[in-house]
Amino acid sequence: MARILMEDCDHLDVADLLECKRAKRLSLFAKRILDILGSLFAIIIFSPLFISIAAAVKLTSKGPIFFRQERVGLGGRRFTFLKFRSMKCGSDSHIHQEYIRRFIAGKITEAAGGAFKIKDDPRLTRIGAFLRRASLDELPQLFNVLKGDMSLVGPRPAIPYEIDLYQPWHRERFLDVKPGITGLWQVVGRSKTTFDDMVRLDLQYVKQWSIWLDIKILLQTPRAVLSREGAY
Repeated sequence: MARILMEDCDHLDVADLLECKRAKRLSLFAKRILDILGSLFAIIIFSPLFISIAAAVKLTSKGPIFFRQERVGLGGRRFTFLKFRSMKCGSDSHIHQEYIRRFIAGKITEAAGGAFKIKDDPRLTRIGAFLRRASLDELPQLFNVLKGDMSLVGPRPAIPYEIDLYQPWHRERFLDVKPGITGLWQVVGRSKTTFDDMVRLDLQYVKQWSIWLDIKILLQTPRAVLSREGAY
């Protein structure tokens, strides 16, 4: 059942086709159950941290507690992505757009950081810089998982202006799975990888997906976060 999720069932005979589609539905159901139980458990466990961070964001800078942004998910569907606000209100998004353009074009190398988050970003608040380094700004994405827009594990959710810069093969990372809070590229390379290598890791995850792979990535994520390697 584990690896049938991403297989093409169309070439099979009728009996095998029905079995393939059944296995596919069961695989997706199992992944959804893991997402619901995992996100609920994490929200409950980290609820004191949610309250503390929300208070810190509100008391240290003007603006909303949460940062909301349109992102691209499964099959190109757009959804509202949640994070704790880490930047000053009114910050210019064109700075990040230019950075992403250079990163996808390969003009920012692994040695230079190769991150989606700009190193020493001048738009960050004081508490925001800490939240970014500790990856605590990502916690509200658990609500995206609970809602069904995201999964605990999957490709990084893309920004619409980022998609416009993709080559056709880059788009394949969203054809079969929802974007995730963590993924193979986060635990293997995190920010210290090129864009093309990140996409290759996402496609490897899509091809090799199983519940056990999700669990393995989830277990490796705390180490990747605590090491802060490649986190800005």
